[in-house]
Amino acid sequence: MFVYLDNSATTKPYTEVVAGMTQYLTADYGNPSSLHRMGMTGEKALKNARKSIASSLLVKDEEIYFTSGGTEADNLALVGAAQARKRRGNKIITTVIEHPAILETCKSLENQGFEVVYIPVDQNGILDMSLFEQTLDEKTILISIMQTNNETGSIQPLYQIGELKKHANKRMGTDIIFHTDAVQSYGKMDQEISKNGIDLLSISGHKIHGPKGIGALFCKKEIVLRPIMNGGGQERGLRSGTENVPSIVGFQIAADLAKKNQIARLKSMNRVKQYLKDGILSEIPDVRLNSLENSVSSILNVSFLGVRGEVLLHTLEQSEIYVSTGSACSSRKKGQSHVLKAMGLQDHEIEGAIRFSFNEFHTVEEMDFVLIQLKNAVLKFRKLGKFR
Repeated sequence: MFVYLDNSATTKPYTEVVAGMTQYLTADYGNPSSLHRMGMTGEKALKNARKSIASSLLVKDEEIYFTSGGTEADNLALVGAAQARKRRGNKIITTVIEHPAILETCKSLENQGFEVVYIPVDQNGILDMSLFEQTLDEKTILISIMQTNNETGSIQPLYQIGELKKHANKRMGTDIIFHTDAVQSYGKMDQEISKNGIDLLSISGHKIHGPKGIGALFCKKEIVLRPIMNGGGQERGLRSGTENVPSIVGFQIAADLAKKNQIARLKSMNRVKQYLKDGILSEIPDVRLNSLENSVSSILNVSFLGVRGEVLLHTLEQSEIYVSTGSACSSRKKGQSHVLKAMGLQDHEIEGAIRFSFNEFHTVEEMDFVLIQLKNAVLKFRKLGKFR
């Protein structure tokens, strides 16, 4: 049996996505900036995709800018906003558990003279709201806090963050901008952009059964960003470069299907997640749950004490079960999970952490198979450890 439980790293494209992309790779492959019929066909596809993505977020078409993925969208949001506002202030507020696309960009901005404040989180991975509120001041120009953590699935209180931003702007006469990385939450929960006071939001195609290498940035109409790429002026001058029409079409199809089937998909993922979690807790002793009850339906993070997560990962792989020890974007780097460390986990708890991430196609029967292989592997390595 083949069981792929690394959907937070990437997902298998829907059959409809592959078919739609093939059309624009083999037949309607014109450059959307060209003036002839094939170019206009590409331009129409681009326009339809923008409208569809905007509809999924309940925003205006002209507020969607296509990028090469979530990482570029994050970079464009942070660097573009910081550079456009550096005369008004230099403080950026984020958290210690953000995706590397945010943390590494913040480090780069620090080297350019910006002040970055990294808000700590509690044992459940939720930011310290009191400290966050205290940090807001007249120098603050940008807040960047992810909606859903990519390792544990913890969900940040965006509404409360947006309210504090709104009150701070009113009290101090500032115009602080609020960005959220919604790559792991898009298609799995509502973003409620207007309600949450979000000005900038990043999403990605390959997390929702679309293609890799495509994403988008929502940018509120009145927000000015400085481009980070120069060229032919595509995407209304904010993101130059010939648009990747096949991938944009694939992204649109995936987004449409995600929106159409959202309730059923989330119910299915919740069911298998709960089943696997209950099975682990009843069948395997000495484990620690690192995902909250109200975490996103697609992620379950568990520490198996006395076992190295990487060894467990490769053992499960031999049974065609694919899991992760953390974020795919940092898994090849040496060192512990910065997310679990920030939550206060001990070294041995971090060492034994495994992330299971689900899609709507998983079955209870697959989880039974996973539980058998997982239990055998964990007990085997614990037994071996006693003889060393």
